Amino acid sequence: MGLFLSGSLVAVVTPMTAAGDIDWTAWERLVDWHFAAGTDGLVVAGTTGESPTLTEPEVEELLRRARPRFPGRPLLAGSGSNSTAASIARGARFAAAGADAVLVVAPYYNKPTQAGLLAHYRAIGAASPVPVVLYNVPGRTGVDILPATVAELAGSRNLVAIKESTMSVERIRELLRLVDGRMSVLCGDDPVAAEAMLAGAQGVISVTANVAPRQMHELAVAARAGDAARALAIDETLKPLHAALFVESNPIPTKWALEQMGLIGPGIRLPLLPLSAGQQPTVAAALAALPRSQAA
Repeated sequence: MGLFLSGSLVAVVTPMTAAGDIDWTAWERLVDWHFAAGTDGLVVAGTTGESPTLTEPEVEELLRRARPRFPGRPLLAGSGSNSTAASIARGARFAAAGADAVLVVAPYYNKPTQAGLLAHYRAIGAASPVPVVLYNVPGRTGVDILPATVAELAGSRNLVAIKESTMSVERIRELLRLVDGRMSVLCGDDPVAAEAMLAGAQGVISVTANVAPRQMHELAVAARAGDAARALAIDETLKPLHAALFVESNPIPTKWALEQMGLIGPGIRLPLLPLSAGQQPTVAAALAALPRSQAA
């Protein structure tokens, strides 16, 4: 059931005006651009989309506007919080607005035990009207969904995939072995995505795809076909971008890069600020190094 989530799924930014309002025209332009570039799935209101500062009505409108512009490909929405009940309620609203699946980050700050994580995700899966993707990013949440816990959840109602963001291909391999086809494994870290997919991960939820969508799609196609030479060659051209997009907290560098490309305006919401002047040359150099066909 989870294998419909594969390839290069973009953790898409939320374009904003200088005043911090969502730029709906830019949003529709971004969705169209990703569809034309072959992006395999759109993840709305994830961390890269500034989910902590988006209201639920804003996320619903992002989904409603994206759905007809992204036909036949999965549309996901970030619905996780550190409240199980709130995650369930948000997931239902976002599914009604057009999401094909929801991305549910591990509860942050309150730091549940592994038993608590099992109960949390089982409750969400049982209540969700759409498939659920677990999201493990311990560097941000302070809690790690351990592989043994994921293995217990695999096969549970509606729990179809995990986005694993620990920068470890060994962790990806362990998950693939333990879930044994009962759940898709998606890499959440662009620098190791090629190796992860060559090891068997079904896809990547990518930040880099915001800036180089066609190249990330082609990398995923090659890696999933077992064409290591092509996948690694594409990845080599993207390594400066993988690094540059994290010189400051995500999505600060990504939004600046997209502004330089003429795709969005300068808006970002506090407590994040625009990319500092000192880091702009690094991101500009990574953009300049992209093959011409990928830089627009």
